[in-house]
Amino acid sequence: MAKPSSGTVNPHSRTGVRIVVAGDQGSGKSSLIITAAADNFPVNVPPVLPPTRLPEDLYPDRVPITIIDTSSRSEHSDKVAEELQRADTVVLTYACDRPETLESLSAFWLPHLRKLEVKVPVIVVGCKLDLRDENQQVSLEQVMSPIMQQFREIETCIECSACRHIQVPEVFYYAQKAVLHPTAPLFDQESQTLKPRCVRALKRIFILCDHDRDGALSDAELNDFQVKCFNAPLQPSEIVGVKKVVQEKMSEGVNERGLTLTGFLFLHALFIEKGRLETTWTVLRKFGYNDDIKLADDLIPPVKLAPDQSVELTNEAIEFLKAIFDAFDGDRDGMLRPRELEELFSTAPESPWTGIPYEDAAERNAFGGLSLDAFLSEWSLMTLLNPTFSMENLIYIGYPGDPSSAIRVTRRRRLDRKKQHSDRNVLQCFVFGPRKAGKSALLNSFIGRPYSEGYNPTNEDRYGVNVVDVSMENKKYLVLREIPEDGVRKLLSNKESLASCDIAVFVHDRSDESSWRTSSELLVEIASHGEDTGFEVPCLIVAAKDDLDSFPMAIQESTRVSQDMGVEAPIPISVKLGDFNGLFRKIVTAAEHPHLSIPETEAGRSRKQYHRLINRSLITVSVGAAVVVVGLAAYRVYSARKNASG
Repeated sequence: MAKPSSGTVNPHSRTGVRIVVAGDQGSGKSSLIITAAADNFPVNVPPVLPPTRLPEDLYPDRVPITIIDTSSRSEHSDKVAEELQRADTVVLTYACDRPETLESLSAFWLPHLRKLEVKVPVIVVGCKLDLRDENQQVSLEQVMSPIMQQFREIETCIECSACRHIQVPEVFYYAQKAVLHPTAPLFDQESQTLKPRCVRALKRIFILCDHDRDGALSDAELNDFQVKCFNAPLQPSEIVGVKKVVQEKMSEGVNERGLTLTGFLFLHALFIEKGRLETTWTVLRKFGYNDDIKLADDLIPPVKLAPDQSVELTNEAIEFLKAIFDAFDGDRDGMLRPRELEELFSTAPESPWTGIPYEDAAERNAFGGLSLDAFLSEWSLMTLLNPTFSMENLIYIGYPGDPSSAIRVTRRRRLDRKKQHSDRNVLQCFVFGPRKAGKSALLNSFIGRPYSEGYNPTNEDRYGVNVVDVSMENKKYLVLREIPEDGVRKLLSNKESLASCDIAVFVHDRSDESSWRTSSELLVEIASHGEDTGFEVPCLIVAAKDDLDSFPMAIQESTRVSQDMGVEAPIPISVKLGDFNGLFRKIVTAAEHPHLSIPETEAGRSRKQYHRLINRSLITVSVGAAVVVVGLAAYRVYSARKNASG
């Protein structure tokens, strides 16, 4: 594989590189900058230079460089800090003839950058090389190795002399290269290995280039890869040379079919070790990766939707995912074990279902495996919550079509109410209720978790997703979103918070009167918010812990509230006994009919009556005005006839 062509016109997304030069007073900052820009060593140097721009064609990447000089005086420290925080890369200078300026790097400058949270590559530059005492010659590696061990942000160290024009252009070449072709995302200096995200990206690229799917890049496939990335074919002798380099180091890197994935990864590690990072970066960028080794944003179609619309996978995407599930279910047990799931996502930057909200959202077996329904449930949840992220991960695992063909935007819920039916395949249910009402137990049972007597309070929103079979032909993905009692106020601070909700359930402990009271207050609060914002939602009341005796007057109280608000009577369930009274089907059915089960508050009823009165008044006024107009017209006709007969 060849180096990228030096004639390429700015293949990077960057329009410029901002290099900030800092260091102790008299360490050679300004002289270095002037010599690089003018190719002349200055006799008189001003204390601080204005921003200096290097010619665009000075280096092969043709990306403009702006160099910012800084003051070493303490009264200018705030200004220096501001410039450092705006830097793309930092050049720290020391004077080769003044050891104390070198010590100042590890004693002050490098810790100072960390304190300022400046997370950019650092180039350490020894200036005034011509003034170093010949009796104190020490190798740069010997001097810098301990400092580089301590401060991993140092990308390169170099010594130069502005006076003698020794290695001055190289300083800013390395500084620019550290930004355009950074080491940190690709390579772990300590272990001398490719970083996991880099390995995963290169594995995806290898699979995309392995057209015959035989696990090796043939000579023809290697040549196609070379042309795609570097616009130049490989000569047969070069292909032989590449394979020979790999075979000498590892026998498993090449087989009778060609270059294996192991060999492909070895080659890139070799390029990086030899300082040819631009080769690996060119490959990554050609396949759409950005500096974080994730797909660039412009490769993922934007998703535009109204607040009360949602996003679902299309049948095309679901069929693709079913095929992927089968391909990675190595033991054909109908489950994807964690190891198989990790292999499935091994071409993504990391598994998308690690951590909140996906990690514990779907049903898993005792070994942590996912069934096909649970696998598709996770994808449905991810597509609902973050459709862009879902499309991105579909691309990583090999979705062959246009990413936008993998998703569909649903009809607005407001329109669903008018049509009195929802055609959504993924329905989101908000679960409200006071502490200890049984919300978490409900979610746990929904995703197949065993019942537990222990109480673990939920402090953040939590999701559970599963398939609900309403009938033989009607299968829906139901997402339960548990909202802690303390989180309701925060939720309702957003006017559109109920727009994404297809149905809400209000859970209370039927043995506890205060639990019922809080739950019914929450029902009124949510109903009022829906009425005020125009995002009314169907609601169901759930009487949990049906295995316990109900509090006195429970039936009368619940009947009164359900009748007053126009919703169904509470649905009794017992998670402990496994008796759910068809709750999940009832939730789906209510969500499918969004014009029903909508609670009405007293204020909402008064408002509707007021609007009806106003509308009647307007109709009366309209009729009255029409009568007046007709009367005037008749009078004019009568007058005209009378005048004619006279």
